[in-house]
Amino acid sequence: MTALQPARHEPPEGRGEPPEGRGEPPEGRGEPPDGPAERSPAPSPSPPSGEGAGGGFGGGGTQTGGIVVARVPFPVVDEISRHCLDESRPETVHIEVHLPGRVDPARLRTAFHRALARHPRILMRQAPVRWWHRRYTWQLTAAPDVDPVDFPPPGPDALARARQRALDACPPLDASPPVRLEVIEEAGGGTVLLLTVHHTALDGPACLRVLATAAELYGGAANPPGPSPVRAAGPGTERPQADDRPGARRRFSRPARIAAGPGRSPQGGRPGNGMLLAELPIPARPPRTPGRTAPYTVNDQLLVATWLMVARWNRLHAPAGPQRTAAAPATAPVVVTMPVDDRPRGAEMPIGNGTRLVSVGFGPEERLDAGPLTADPPDPDTVARLLRRTAARTRALKAAPPGRQLGLTATVLTAPVVPVGLRGAVTRALRTAAAPWTSTTLLSNIGRIPYPLDFGDAGRPTAVWFSAPARMPRGLTVTTVSVAGRIQLALRWSPALLDDAAGERLSALFRSSLAATAWTPPPAGGAVR
Repeated sequence: MTALQPARHEPPEGRGEPPEGRGEPPEGRGEPPDGPAERSPAPSPSPPSGEGAGGGFGGGGTQTGGIVVARVPFPVVDEISRHCLDESRPETVHIEVHLPGRVDPARLRTAFHRALARHPRILMRQAPVRWWHRRYTWQLTAAPDVDPVDFPPPGPDALARARQRALDACPPLDASPPVRLEVIEEAGGGTVLLLTVHHTALDGPACLRVLATAAELYGGAANPPGPSPVRAAGPGTERPQADDRPGARRRFSRPARIAAGPGRSPQGGRPGNGMLLAELPIPARPPRTPGRTAPYTVNDQLLVATWLMVARWNRLHAPAGPQRTAAAPATAPVVVTMPVDDRPRGAEMPIGNGTRLVSVGFGPEERLDAGPLTADPPDPDTVARLLRRTAARTRALKAAPPGRQLGLTATVLTAPVVPVGLRGAVTRALRTAAAPWTSTTLLSNIGRIPYPLDFGDAGRPTAVWFSAPARMPRGLTVTTVSVAGRIQLALRWSPALLDDAAGERLSALFRSSLAATAWTPPPAGGAVR
């Protein structure tokens, strides 16, 4: 078994630079558009079958240092992430797709390489950089530097080992593409496609778009995205009140922190993340009536379930004595950060980090209802009120004009006025200073997978999981996907916050909290919940 290598954030200066005048446009030229025109990359050497071929990053070919076809300055999100990289806390996005049948290895490798060529923005590597440079730059390459596709040997623990690699080791930034795809054969005849993405370069929805293109090329059938769900305003839609505006009355309140599990230290813990995957039923909602919209969405139910999970966990694990008020849900608002993706889902989808972050704050009203909400089980009528308040808050967020991805401060910090070394030092210092005001947790609800992901004779997915990196001070991320009428849940946590046993208990709390949001028909003559 080849030992895993750490992510390489600083490439050797000069590697991969083309000779003067050899096909590289001047710095500052924009990226080539992601379009349907197919340009197959030069084939990479096929890796030997074996775990960790190619340095443990899912590829067995030597790095080719391919010709650079364009240079793209780091966008704001990429640069902030790059400044804050930490070897002990890899910034990986994990995507896991379960197929009912077997795939043909050579055919899948060819399809994935052709998909990379159709979305050339994914063929990127970080250009060599020194502290005095004014910006970080992506080099877009004509072909992959390494083959990102690997086929680990099958076995009873092959999937578990691949998942651990996804949590512990980033694909390197100095080799194109910053993605690896591991294909694991399961004993029952199915196949798992496990994508690991370096979050400094790409996000989950962008890589899912590339995988959908690979499915189309592999299976030979079109994979057009389905229409995005739209919640139209109509009679009966509650308008948000003044106190429901995002940030109202809580702008200067420090968000609640998730109480650490027994024996955990915010300063300690092993490298990487812990993760637990589960499959849950979609909670029922009130039936729609003609001319009226549903009072809340599944996303609202997931937000409420996240609040209930955190509040109930903190109530059970609040420290005794003078420190009790620091973690008690009744004294600090729970704030849930939620990524929003406004990009189109077709072949023209921009590839990169394209989501923006919004925060849903829970505060004064929830403090008044803390007792019945954190009971076991939570009071149904109080949960129904919380669902309606949450729906008003999310409607206010959706009605607001889209802002900058990370706000004005991040835009100012990434302005190429001073060298990247100084900007990085300032960014890290501000991140540390702002830690007490970081939101309580992050909920990323992918929703229904917009593509059929039809892999021909290997079938369509029976399950899909995503997970987002979990770093302190949040220390916990919740990611959900809807597949075949079920919710695929991924809880991912920092070992400084929870151990595996605590993660299982937290998952059980989320399961019961989500079930508490389900609508139940009223008894005859009773009030509608």
